[in-house]
Amino acid sequence: MAFYLTLGFVVIVLGWLIVTYNGLIGLKNQVQNAWQQIDVQLKRRHDLIPNLVNAVKGAMQFERDTLEKVIGARSRAVSAKGAQEAAAAEGQLSQALSRLFALMENYPDLKSSQNVLQLQEELTSTENRIGFARQLYNDLVARYNIKQQVFPTNMMAAGMGFGPADYFRIEEAEKGSPRVDLSLN
Repeated sequence: MAFYLTLGFVVIVLGWLIVTYNGLIGLKNQVQNAWQQIDVQLKRRHDLIPNLVNAVKGAMQFERDTLEKVIGARSRAVSAKGAQEAAAAEGQLSQALSRLFALMENYPDLKSSQNVLQLQEELTSTENRIGFARQLYNDLVARYNIKQQVFPTNMMAAGMGFGPADYFRIEEAEKGSPRVDLSLN
């Protein structure tokens, strides 16, 4: 009788270990897949930026500094590794693009150029896709990290080499509300 109780206990513990391990692996893979989805959208964004810069370069000869900042920010974003570094680099790129778009408003030829308008629309669409992919990624990171931290899974997760995943965080500078001035001055 004691043998069967011990065997039943071992089977239950072994079953729990297998289910828990497989659950952690599944969440880890979902987090990695979600990061790859963000990466695809970031690559799309990075591919559009040189086209936009080339489209506006001739008309914005006097804004060379802004164009160079956009290209530099893009280079840093392309070479970023991991969620934290990518988030910081993408934040800088977003700021550089915002400055470029603001300056483009001063050039009527650019505002009416179909090529520039199409590139702006594609970038806006890509930004939305990045936002949705980032939300999914952060949701999965939360689920994965919580699963590792709750008892009794936390005892097994640390022992099997599972560690917390990084969130894709927005830079503090990006969190501020945009300043809107609708005065006619």
